[in-house]
Amino acid sequence: MSAVTAAHPALAAVDFAGLGLRNRLAVAPMTRVSATADGLVTDDMAAYYQAFALGGFGLVVTEGTYTDTAFSQGYFGQPGIVSAAQAAAWQPVTAQVHAAGARIVSQLMHAGALTQGNRFRDRTAGPSAIQPLGEQLSNYGGSGPWPVPVELSPPDITGVIEGFAASAARAREAGFDGVEIHAANGYLLDQFLTPRTNTRTDRYGGGIEQRVRLTGEVVAAVREATGTGFTVGVRFSQAKVNDHTHRWPDDPREAAVVFTAAAHAGADYLHIAGNGRDWFTDATLGAKGPTLSSLAHGVTGLPVIANGGLHHADTARRVLDERHAQLLAIGTAALANPDLPRRLTEGTALTPFDPALLQPRATLENARRVLAG
Repeated sequence: MSAVTAAHPALAAVDFAGLGLRNRLAVAPMTRVSATADGLVTDDMAAYYQAFALGGFGLVVTEGTYTDTAFSQGYFGQPGIVSAAQAAAWQPVTAQVHAAGARIVSQLMHAGALTQGNRFRDRTAGPSAIQPLGEQLSNYGGSGPWPVPVELSPPDITGVIEGFAASAARAREAGFDGVEIHAANGYLLDQFLTPRTNTRTDRYGGGIEQRVRLTGEVVAAVREATGTGFTVGVRFSQAKVNDHTHRWPDDPREAAVVFTAAAHAGADYLHIAGNGRDWFTDATLGAKGPTLSSLAHGVTGLPVIANGGLHHADTARRVLDERHAQLLAIGTAALANPDLPRRLTEGTALTPFDPALLQPRATLENARRVLAG
């Protein structure tokens, strides 16, 4: 981090959503497309996650992990947690992260209409049969326009909910400290939240109270499946991977409905994702509104993770000091600096992010430098 001082608040220990963390720095979930063809975590992936723990991060949030054998898988090379074998493959990861002093949360993800690699289905599905904006993501092996999804039927939606719940239970068995439900970045639950992609006329479409219903039902089902003593978070965002300029309505009441629904359903924390640019611009509701993270905390009382460009020390300090959030999630800067918390402690400059690190092999080599000490 730039402009570092010795007593940076990000280095303070914190009790966050039932997780005792050695600091306020988390690794943001980042798609790595490094799993086997059948969705199993590899030894290389275990080393990748362990490096963040050895580098000093208090919390590690995994990449999005698919939750069912119908429509949820988004990319070839994406890990899953829909079988006993997949859950068992995660056990060395959780054990190694714990041994290095960090906590680890599994992000549970259903890609919905933004699917470009699913070994179970040759078609995509979403809330409505509406083609997504933009084109598929070349970094993850896609090209060309997104296909038009089929509309999820009521039994399909039941399957989505059951998939999240069963995957969360497997995550607990695999040694995770919690799960984070992915309702951000244009994936399925976010598609239900968004009027353009959700034109349904049943109980899941219409006003914001109806569009957030599926997220609430997923959270409630996950909470019931995992029981007490297990942390459940939800990630939201304004922007999407296929629409970086998308913003929520300026009226904070709509955002408050979304955050409150997640809290009432049993969430322990909320995670507000940004674009990785100027945090106070990206994280603000409208031109002069509150930051989404401060609004989320204010209306729910839940602790909040902020994300997006927070490797800048001055910005990170301000976010914590002004209580916009209680935890900071670091994305691409963590790929370049798996030992970022250690560097912050020592006052060592960060290595600039190189886009080549988006390639999994380059990321692994960077992680091995930390593992080697």
